[in-house]
Amino acid sequence: MSLLTVDDLVVEHRTPGRPVVRAVAGASLTVAAGEVVGLVGESGCGKSTLARAVCGLNPVTQGAIRFEGQPVTPLGLRRRKLTGIQMVFQDPYSSLNPRRRVGDQIADGLRVAGDTASVPEDLLERVGLPRDFAGRHPHEFSGGQRQRIAIARALAARPRLLIGDEPISALDASAQAQVATLMRDLAVESGAGLLFISHDLSVVRLIADRIAVMYLGKIVEVGPTAEVWDAPRHPYTQALLRAIPAPDGLGVLPAELAGDVPDPADPPPGCRFNPRCPQVMDICRDKEPDFGPVACWLHEPA
Repeated sequence: MSLLTVDDLVVEHRTPGRPVVRAVAGASLTVAAGEVVGLVGESGCGKSTLARAVCGLNPVTQGAIRFEGQPVTPLGLRRRKLTGIQMVFQDPYSSLNPRRRVGDQIADGLRVAGDTASVPEDLLERVGLPRDFAGRHPHEFSGGQRQRIAIARALAARPRLLIGDEPISALDASAQAQVATLMRDLAVESGAGLLFISHDLSVVRLIADRIAVMYLGKIVEVGPTAEVWDAPRHPYTQALLRAIPAPDGLGVLPAELAGDVPDPADPPPGCRFNPRCPQVMDICRDKEPDFGPVACWLHEPA
């Protein structure tokens, strides 16, 4: 049984007087214990909304989320500790309390886990920081150090599933791979699953066992990292990989994939990628592909 199962998830945002925004439009995903799954896609595709729904922070419109076989529902703060799920957010400065010492914030997680044997300094050492940092405040650290503190705080609660919601996008390039590798190593070491959300495919390739590619609220391709990287099958995945910058100056978004992600409040009919797809067919404009692991009419199962 998978540690996390997301089945045909739909999450809608409703604002009075405005169209309904279907941020997640029928996405399915699994994460096993000790597995690292990378979730990638352009900004606005629904990655963070899916992550927040998994944590119980966003209500679910349709579909189901199960963690260790039990349904995940929106939780209040007093029940937060029951989920075994912890998230590391994109901006560590916003997620840390600026008025409290970092050691006290890490200690909160230890109390939630009922861990009376460990101290915050142990967690700081585990993420590669000196023990005496426990007595300082968040503003005294660099962005990379703050993110390591956020990871230590998440690990203090002894989660069985760790979610990184763009945890490296605000960091310097020199710190991105270090923090991503640290999250992978600590999650695997503890036997927890890791759902790592990023738009940086190079880093995801470094740490993930499997990659799931998301476009406009849908998972369009999923598979082992090596297979997706070496032989991408969905045209959108192919475009993402071609867009990765290369030392020779190549790696730019192809001209035939011009434009932005469509408005999720008004998605195109048929395949959601068809207005930008260089291999579009007539069926793509009329009927949405609803199969996996590659949701594309070019790879319709026999």
